[in-house]
Amino acid sequence: MNSDALLRDYKAQIEKRLAELLPERAVPHARLSEAMRYSLMAGGKRLRPILTMAFCAASGQNAAEGLDFGCAVEILHTYSLIHDDLPCMDNDELRRGKPTNHVIYGEWLALLAGDALQAEAFSVIASAGKSPELTVNAVKVLSFAAGFGGICGGQYLDLVGEEEKQEENELKLMHEMKTAALIAASCELGCIAAGADEAQRAAAREYGQRLGLAFQLRDDILDVEGTTEELGKTVGSDEKNQKTNFISLYGLENCQKLVAENTALAKSALNSAFADTQLLCYIADSLVKRNT
Repeated sequence: MNSDALLRDYKAQIEKRLAELLPERAVPHARLSEAMRYSLMAGGKRLRPILTMAFCAASGQNAAEGLDFGCAVEILHTYSLIHDDLPCMDNDELRRGKPTNHVIYGEWLALLAGDALQAEAFSVIASAGKSPELTVNAVKVLSFAAGFGGICGGQYLDLVGEEEKQEENELKLMHEMKTAALIAASCELGCIAAGADEAQRAAAREYGQRLGLAFQLRDDILDVEGTTEELGKTVGSDEKNQKTNFISLYGLENCQKLVAENTALAKSALNSAFADTQLLCYIADSLVKRNT
């Protein structure tokens, strides 16, 4: 199976499992479940769970052994998107080509949907059938990426940065926490699911951090070059809100070079730790050229 076919297969497995993990529920508070499913099942690249499955396979196990850990990451990622879009945060009205959660369900229900999804992510890890040691390690990795040292800390820096111009180091740190930390966790969780050694886990983290920065740099480029129809979200918002991003710091041409540089560093991090890196390198290269 070539890389494109393998990625389609992984994504199909992920979509099926997410629907199973969060089914429709005939309960008095079913509208909360509906709001959770609205954002979770809205599509998207499913990059994070794909990376979890790919690293599980690269570590010597069947990719499906990493499926539930990967779905846990996607569930948590969805919570972060719902909260990120709230009026008190980035106040966005479009996500993945659809109205954001709070536009459809109202702010308080969107807030609860995000809270419930975050808790659900850890429930999925706890129920994945792994050994106690692997389960604890997975919880530690995902909770770090979600909390003070990851998404929440990065969101704090992002909101503070709207009030004053960010310097280069501050912007890089913010994206390392808000974007790259969860991508790195996705990669490491694949290793954990496979029972990989520390050297492989460290290589996966480095790959994920570099890939996360390249991903964010490409996002900032697309905010200038892309269209709302392609991206499924409003473009040009950073410039409109006079918000510091990589484009405003480095310029378009230098950002394109930094995408290539970080992508190369991500791939080189794999060399000594994994025997088969073809799919992981393919994923990294495909993100350089993405238009969504």
